[in-house]
Amino acid sequence: MNELILMAHVLFGVGCLITTVCVFVDVLNASATNQLRIRIMSRLAAVFMWLAFVVAGYWYVVFYKTDKAIILKGPWPFAHNFFMESKEHLVILLLMLVTYLPIAAAGNLAANKDARRVVLWVAGIIVLLALMMEGDGAFIAMGVKMGLLAR
Repeated sequence: MNELILMAHVLFGVGCLITTVCVFVDVLNASATNQLRIRIMSRLAAVFMWLAFVVAGYWYVVFYKTDKAIILKGPWPFAHNFFMESKEHLVILLLMLVTYLPIAAAGNLAANKDARRVVLWVAGIIVLLALMMEGDGAFIAMGVKMGLLAR
């Protein structure tokens, strides 16, 4: 069950990343024909991110204590001390931005250059943060693996 929860977390995180990239690309070419798709994809990005957060929160509360002990006793304690800590703090910014994205995308992006610019910046920052989160997760997983191999 533990592995399925982690896989769902990653799946929803990647869903947020992919839908946000779609928003970014569509906004670069904003027109009346793709405005509905931009709105739908921005909402999907928010839903995916919130699902990833809820699943990760459950996993963190129920299962992470064991992994944390393995990481801290292993050769890669920085996997928790730096990467998990940064992930825990950056997720708040990511949640705020991805929640704001559908609000920013609600306007007429085809006619409003300033609104397009805001959505592009928000989507771009979401993509960068999501990629950082994926990398942090890889270091955390490797920290557990290195801790288990060191036994």
